[in-house]
Amino acid sequence: MVTGQGQRQRSGAPPPDMPAVTVHDAAGAALALGLAGPRGALLLSAPGAGGSLGAPWFLALVAAAAASHPDVIHRAVLDCADAPGPALLALRSGVAEVVLDPGCPAFGQVAAVAAALGARLRPARPPALDLGALDLRRPAARARLAAWLAGAG
Repeated sequence: MVTGQGQRQRSGAPPPDMPAVTVHDAAGAALALGLAGPRGALLLSAPGAGGSLGAPWFLALVAAAAASHPDVIHRAVLDCADAPGPALLALRSGVAEVVLDPGCPAFGQVAAVAAALGARLRPARPPALDLGALDLRRPAARARLAAWLAGAG
């Protein structure tokens, strides 16, 4: 099954590791998926995007990118910084993975909701290549992205 667009993992096994890229728009996310190869890609929002841009925006961004590359394995991770409200909204909106600062007083409650929904709550962002720092119109930037996704980072 191709995951992403908020789809939850069906098995109890942890999802496989994928290279992560911080995406800021559907075009960058689509390019990442186009270059991802068989390992797929983890599409990570900007830090705190859950509170500023919200789950519907992020799900739409991922859906638009996935529509361009429907057979590429991917997962979407929305970073909610230390804001439990946006994290809960994201989980209830179908985001399958959320980052929330473990220092947040409501971390345990959000973790319980995530577990009940079959979602994953991450206490930290995974290492990621930030596409906002690259000019993806340039061949060298696209080559850097391709190398990152291939594991040569």
